[in-house]
Amino acid sequence: MQLATLDIWIIALSLAVAFVPALLMARRAGRSTAEFFTSGRAAPWWLVGVSMVATTFSTDTPNLVTNLVREHGVANNWAWWSFLLTGMATVMFYARMWRRSGVLTDLEFYEIRYAGRAASVVRCFRAVYLGLVFNVVIMAMVNLAAVKIANLLLGWPMWQTLAVSAVLNILFAASSGLWGVLVADFIQFGIAMAGSFAAAWFALQRPEVGGLAGLIERTPPGTLAMLPDPSDWTLTLSVLVMPLLVQWWSVWYPGAEPGGGSYIAQRMLAARSERDALAGTLLFNVAHYALRSWPWIIVALASLLVFPTLDDIRRAFPQVDPTLIGHDIAYPAMLSFLPAGWLGLVIAGLVAAYVSTIVTHLNWGTSYLVHDLYRRFMRPAESERHYVLIGRIVTALLMLVAALFTTALESARQGFTLLLSIGAGTGLLYLLRWYWWRINAQAEVAAMLGSLLVAVGFEVARHAGHEVAGHLVVLLTAVITTLVWVLVTLLTRPTDDATLLAFYRLVRPAGPGWTRIRALAGIGPSPDSLPQAMLGWVLGCGLVYCALFGTGAVLYGRTTAAWIFGVTGVLCGWGVARVLRGFRNAAGETAE
Repeated sequence: MQLATLDIWIIALSLAVAFVPALLMARRAGRSTAEFFTSGRAAPWWLVGVSMVATTFSTDTPNLVTNLVREHGVANNWAWWSFLLTGMATVMFYARMWRRSGVLTDLEFYEIRYAGRAASVVRCFRAVYLGLVFNVVIMAMVNLAAVKIANLLLGWPMWQTLAVSAVLNILFAASSGLWGVLVADFIQFGIAMAGSFAAAWFALQRPEVGGLAGLIERTPPGTLAMLPDPSDWTLTLSVLVMPLLVQWWSVWYPGAEPGGGSYIAQRMLAARSERDALAGTLLFNVAHYALRSWPWIIVALASLLVFPTLDDIRRAFPQVDPTLIGHDIAYPAMLSFLPAGWLGLVIAGLVAAYVSTIVTHLNWGTSYLVHDLYRRFMRPAESERHYVLIGRIVTALLMLVAALFTTALESARQGFTLLLSIGAGTGLLYLLRWYWWRINAQAEVAAMLGSLLVAVGFEVARHAGHEVAGHLVVLLTAVITTLVWVLVTLLTRPTDDATLLAFYRLVRPAGPGWTRIRALAGIGPSPDSLPQAMLGWVLGCGLVYCALFGTGAVLYGRTTAAWIFGVTGVLCGWGVARVLRGFRNAAGETAE
């Protein structure tokens, strides 16, 4: 299809508004690696929170949600809704400790928490494992969604989309640093959300849909349900029971890491205070789950009425590369009905979301490869400007590798499942390492290698024709990996007391897991309270889930349920505010 002149102008204006202010930060970003990777530790909570939300909203996200809804209905979104438990735990238990640590990247954590060669090995290994391998898979997922959207809406072949994307992202990420990313994220999030709501509005106007009332009436009740049908035990197990009982704490997934990590930790470390780190992470979880879900779900549901099968999409878009056809392409297929002007806004929103995510992953991955690998182990005595230059070169190389790997993926769902299986089993370790002194660097290595090898084994079996259900892959990988790292922890020597004492004095973790070290340190109790954090976690999850399902009840026309969720959500929000006020008092700060 051809974009109207108005669409082109809207896209150009939106990109200029998002990127020009950010590029003005390029000179500041070039001063040092602290400015380039953590914005000088001066970011306010609202900028930290919005940046986290913008980063996790990319072109592959609405495609993934559409894929989930078209396969097994709205309830299938529990595959990612369950990660709220992880995110809220980061808010209440870990955000302040991350900020207290004062590290430049979360991988620097390893050499303050552990000691000796093993700590260095973990830091080096994870710099490559996450900064290169894991990061490239994530960016390839995002690239694949951009390829499908551009192929369907603009007729661009894969190579053209990847080439344009590489140039755009390299120029921006290599010049602006994290300050530029934060500023661009803030602007891009507004554009992207406006585009999401516009896409949902026009999806409802299709004659096959008949507005919101028509959508609810014509869509099968089972598809609309926010909980899976208990009579379908296999589906209930895979999309609800497993995510809520196992997946949220056992799986390391970018943006929902148990204990915080990756670009979430990067944002917390960039915050100007502990309070800003906590408040920004809370804002992220509220907006990520409660605000963004329903516009995508509405488009996905409407696509089932407009394009009930994949053959309907093929017939409607014969020019689309057949290898790109899947349930996830239904989202860009619905965008083809947008009128001039609105199409430009939605495409601008998708471009903004895409660039926001990619440049974050480029900056995050580069921080690992430059600060935690190159600077730490290869060239430790160079100038700050040298490291910034190397960072810009690595940024370009990362983007090129991700573009090449994009050709190996088939769908957003495939990439999502692959990442879940690779990270399965490591999560519990990342939760407990802050609260149990006995965990050591050898356990970290065992967890990462165990998870990776088991996941690769299942992937090889799949290609050999012996595919195992996704939820069973996650469960088995989690069980095997957890057993491996727990045994390694108990069978190897603990970290030396001097390192543990230094870590405790810096971070001051609460709980019985540090009783011995706390006694050796001879200092007062932790400023944190585990019971208070637990209460905040429960209330915070209640607040977000009530907002999420209350919105769904309003859209479905279920007034009584909407009132119940609304009142419960308000009470949970009041409780969260009281808990946070107690947090500030415990830290010796003035309550507001």
